[in-house]
Amino acid sequence: MANNPINLLGGIQMNILKEVADISAVPTVGAFNIRVDGQAAARNTTQNINIITKADKSGIDVYVKPNTSGESVHIPVVLSESGIKETVYNDFFIGENADVEIVAGCGIHNCGGRDSEHDGVHRFFIGKGAHIKYVEKHYGEGDGIGKRILNPETEVYMEENASCEMEMVQIKGVDSTNRKTIAKLKAGAKLIVRERLMTHGQQTAISTYETELNGDGASADVISRSVAREESYQKFLSTLKGNCACTGHTECDAIIMDKAKVVAIPELEANSVDAALIHEAAIGKIAGEQIIKLMTLGLNEKEAEEQIINGFLK
Repeated sequence: MANNPINLLGGIQMNILKEVADISAVPTVGAFNIRVDGQAAARNTTQNINIITKADKSGIDVYVKPNTSGESVHIPVVLSESGIKETVYNDFFIGENADVEIVAGCGIHNCGGRDSEHDGVHRFFIGKGAHIKYVEKHYGEGDGIGKRILNPETEVYMEENASCEMEMVQIKGVDSTNRKTIAKLKAGAKLIVRERLMTHGQQTAISTYETELNGDGASADVISRSVAREESYQKFLSTLKGNCACTGHTECDAIIMDKAKVVAIPELEANSVDAALIHEAAIGKIAGEQIIKLMTLGLNEKEAEEQIINGFLK
């Protein structure tokens, strides 16, 4: 099934879709649901992936059949009108032994005087032996005084031997974000999280991760890399709870610049003698010798600084 009025979207909306979901034209393969200014703009389903509108609240249910492989689901959100505030609930049911990519993300263009806000609540139910790669990008633009606010909540429930890779990216234009992620893993399940974040101006960003390792052989690796510039504020909280014979690692690595503030709180809770948990945290400025080395190659100080930051956030 296809419903593709996406071609009628304006240049601002299409630019945001490119930023958050790498969509510059109507996708030709895969399932997708594109939401613009509080309304459905385009949807496509496949033989193996079905998308159903929720009857009781704003949002969708996405069903991936068992053994589905090599397919993708794109569910980007665009806000281009000042003053829109919405909460959307999306549930994903991933069948056993499926292997799919899910690309989410939200972009806000705000040139007005009122705040624009999108709060997305995503729940993933990942079946036995299934694997998903989940990419979530946040982006903001516009010269209005209204704020661009994004508050994502993510819940991940993993059955035996399931695996999940999560890429959380926010590198420009979001005034305030409060990200909350919880994950519960059964035996043999594997979770990998990579967060990349940059704040500037008066922006604030809070990231909270809580991971429960509930079955023997479960493992988690949660890593955040961030850059805080000007007078922005960041806070990273990551808790690993080892309730069995499991392995877990969490790490925060931040570059602090100007008058920014960064707080890192890694927390480990071992409830089994066989839980092996590690945490790391490092906050510091760019080393002067790194800048000097790049300046000897012909870059000025600002160019050298940007080169280091771009490499750090890759």
